[in-house]
Amino acid sequence: MEERAFRSGDIVRHFKRETVDPESDRYLYMIVGEATHSETREKMMVYAALYGDGGLFVRPLDMFLSEVDHEKYPDIKQKYRFVLVERGE
Repeated sequence: MEERAFRSGDIVRHFKRETVDPESDRYLYMIVGEATHSETREKMMVYAALYGDGGLFVRPLDMFLSEVDHEKYPDIKQKYRFVLVERGE
């Protein structure tokens, strides 16, 4: 897997954003930062929704950085589960 890293404050989009109105803020998130599970020591990513109630989420870092399962989601064009949103997007 190629090296991918996100910083606190980065805005990312989940691949399912392709399935909603691009004018909405659905499936956009702000990176809070990386965390370590207190018992397993597994690296996690903490991120906040930029829609709805702005909830906080945590996902194993390996999963956060993984590629989209294109067998399960054959119509998705985005390569990775989460990608950085470029300014002006």
